[in-house]
Amino acid sequence: MAEETKPESRRTEKVGSVVSTKMQKTIVVQVEMRKTHPKYKRVIKLNKKFYAHDEQNTARVGDVVRIRESRPLSKLKRWTLQEVIRRSSLPQAEEIAQPAV
Repeated sequence: MAEETKPESRRTEKVGSVVSTKMQKTIVVQVEMRKTHPKYKRVIKLNKKFYAHDEQNTARVGDVVRIRESRPLSKLKRWTLQEVIRRSSLPQAEEIAQPAV
């Protein structure tokens, strides 16, 4: 009774890699799910893309991120960026476009 535990959120979280950041404040996250076939019992890889809201435009292509379910923000966006788990080692387009002087 002395310990107060915070109720766990019912909103689902998914971990995936960022595929596209070409929209403003929006990222496309590809989540890989492994599922067993109901008849043949073989593990199948399923890929699904989710549109997620990125308020500060912090995520880059190739990053591994955690997204969290939220209220509908647009026609396709129902997820928000929770955190960037691992940064990508790929060079970014802005860095390539500007020559080093």
